[in-house]
Amino acid sequence: MENKIELLAPAGDMTTFITAVKAGADAIYFGLQNFNMRARSPNFKLTDLPKMRRIADKHKINLYLTLNTIIYDNELTRLEKLIKKVKPYINAVICSDMSVMLLCKKYKIPFHVSTQVSVSNIESAKFYKKLGARRIVLARELSLKQIKSIAKHVNVEVFAHGAMCVSVSGRCFMSNHLYKNQSANRGRCIQPCRRFYHVKDDQGKELRVTNNHIFSAKDLCTLPFLEKLKKAGIKSIKLEGRSREPEYVDTVVRVYKHALNNKLTPAQIKQAITELNKVYTKGFSSGFYLGTPTNDDFSNAQHSTATRSKQFIGKITHYYKNLEVGLLHINTGQIKLGDNIMILGNTTGIKRFKIENMQINHKPVNIAKKAQDVGIKLPLCRKGDDLYKVIRKK
Repeated sequence: MENKIELLAPAGDMTTFITAVKAGADAIYFGLQNFNMRARSPNFKLTDLPKMRRIADKHKINLYLTLNTIIYDNELTRLEKLIKKVKPYINAVICSDMSVMLLCKKYKIPFHVSTQVSVSNIESAKFYKKLGARRIVLARELSLKQIKSIAKHVNVEVFAHGAMCVSVSGRCFMSNHLYKNQSANRGRCIQPCRRFYHVKDDQGKELRVTNNHIFSAKDLCTLPFLEKLKKAGIKSIKLEGRSREPEYVDTVVRVYKHALNNKLTPAQIKQAITELNKVYTKGFSSGFYLGTPTNDDFSNAQHSTATRSKQFIGKITHYYKNLEVGLLHINTGQIKLGDNIMILGNTTGIKRFKIENMQINHKPVNIAKKAQDVGIKLPLCRKGDDLYKVIRKK
């Protein structure tokens, strides 16, 4: 079955980019080191773009550059120079500031209107379409019914999975209010909304609340009602996560790719959610799709509740392709037969496997410890790749 809805994956660095490609993304959105809403992510350099374009062309993947922060006057010249330089390598720019839209029109670069603009009605959507927008990333406060109505008139993209801002579509001022020059609208949010809070009146009387994470929303997950989303007329579903680890990107892309291409049974949906719970999550919510969120849509945790974590073990120092054996130098910890392992690398992306045999000085061993060099039967990887042990959380 041909997938008519684009699956748009995040990438925060080259490893997650390769991971998203190999996991089956139809398009990838990413930021450079300026003008994007994830300034704290590693992001990409201009010099990375030719390589990214070659890989994207090989796999028939679209590349969307995020230039979605607010822009100041003293940045316009630098912004214009950047837009001219990226034109040969990208399929579209995702933006929210009108200055970016006008420069995209000037240089004939397709642009998508970011969710930061909070387009939430047909007339606003038509306005940006008339201005030249190829796609509208709708406000995250809309229901399925509202989305379906707007999608009849414009090319629509919606978020399907990932972190939710307390201000939903992202126009948040909390970080900048509490910490100087840490504006969410400039990509520098430090997420103070995720912390514990105690409510007090002006006399110091404290109000006890059941959940101290009163600003911290659960992650969005549309998997249980993805079939309804498919029928809403949307052109693309977006997975949030440019600050997430490769294993998160790999899992979420694969799960949603399979769900887009197949109608899942209730049992398959349950199993898929189990997989999603293994990587970064603060619990799952349906957002506004099925109605206004309630207290149940706020998280009880400050950090991830994922059922799996990873521990750095060491680096691959050599790979013997003919033997399919990697030589690992153990920097910390230990590994043993039966351990679940993942390898991460800028070219390799992510590889997961279980250790079935190991050798030290050509002799089989059951365990290998810090400072040792051990040969392991591995799928294709490369010198310099990182090896991690996957740990099940209790």
